Amino acid sequence: MQLIPCPWCGPREEAEFHYGGQAHVAYPEDPSALTDEQWAQYVFFRDNPSGPFAERWSHSAGCRRWFNAVRDTRTHDLLAVYRAGEPMPEVTA
Repeated sequence: MQLIPCPWCGPREEAEFHYGGQAHVAYPEDPSALTDEQWAQYVFFRDNPSGPFAERWSHSAGCRRWFNAVRDTRTHDLLAVYRAGEPMPEVTA
């Protein structure tokens, strides 16, 4: 089992967390003005890199807060964990 370091609670087992998708994706300012194609792009299309990837996670069985993590998609190693609203730290994989 992998340990995920919650920024508030410290390291906990991965079963306590829920994945929330790609981090740093801004919600559209005026969603009603989007075309169907633009809305589909926002909802369904995300980056899929081989290497470091910024993700949102929720500590659902703990403090219930959202935070961001940079995970290497090739190895599943967590390279950085930081609170939502903070800038993504520089990482090297």
